[in-house]
Amino acid sequence: MRALTIDHSAPGHLSLRETPDPAPTPHQALVRIHSFSVNHGEAAFVVPNGEEGTIPGWDAAGVVVRAATDGTGPAAGTPVVTLGPAGAWAELRAVETELMGTAPEGADLGAAGALPVAAGSALRALRRLGPILGRRVLVTGASGGVGRFAVQLAARGGAHVVAATSDTAKGEALTRLGAHEVVAGDALTVIEPVHGVIDVVGGPQLVDAYRALAPHGTLVAVGHSSGVGEEFPFGALFGDGGRHDRSLTTFFLLDDADGLGADLEWLASLVGRGELDPQITFRDDWTRTPDALAALLAREITGKAVLDIPR
Repeated sequence: MRALTIDHSAPGHLSLRETPDPAPTPHQALVRIHSFSVNHGEAAFVVPNGEEGTIPGWDAAGVVVRAATDGTGPAAGTPVVTLGPAGAWAELRAVETELMGTAPEGADLGAAGALPVAAGSALRALRRLGPILGRRVLVTGASGGVGRFAVQLAARGGAHVVAATSDTAKGEALTRLGAHEVVAGDALTVIEPVHGVIDVVGGPQLVDAYRALAPHGTLVAVGHSSGVGEEFPFGALFGDGGRHDRSLTTFFLLDDADGLGADLEWLASLVGRGELDPQITFRDDWTRTPDALAALLAREITGKAVLDIPR
């Protein structure tokens, strides 16, 4: 098969090469990949620091060509959306059956391939906030891949969604996705208190978002796109003055895999029915993957970048 492999001597640290087909374990299905999406974390960390010759990639969608031999998972011929720690940027992928969900027949597999990390993280992070119906939920980095899914899913869950973005010119687009308020990322110290926060930025913005939490509120740290650390001033973690019992929790999707296949299937069904917009703003042939990664790092892509593998 052909695959994009880590090659630190090549532009963009990637080369398209012939590689051996994957050998699935009994609990894995073999999937022919039609499309995959790329994420900021892959651009910033995985590709520049990856082991030479390995095949990166978390998100992909395709069709099962060989079902898992242990009898779990979908049958051959089933369209699926898949997640894994590596191996997505290839013509074939061996996937744990618990990390794949069935996509609707006839669905755009590029749209399905945009879901796993971004939409899966948004969905499962929102669940950590508890009931959100009628409550204020802040999403930082709202114009990015995870943020746009979090805005839509929080609105679908009945929350009053506050979308924070570094570019308020994107406010109209975020409002169409379900945001009730759009604020600048550097203005979080003056917003009304919120019940929960989905933070994908980190750094000083996380500190300000934590300050905005109401009593008993929760902040879920999902991403760290700012690339800088957090420094809480003295008193920020005090519980007096109406700041009692606020929590901050970390999150990593691949360590929260129980039932993830069913979630991916549900998310794919929403996209198939037009009820969830994957916000694909870059789509091209997979030979353009280095360009997509560079554009992500330069913040030239908002939403999701999808690459298609020609058949």
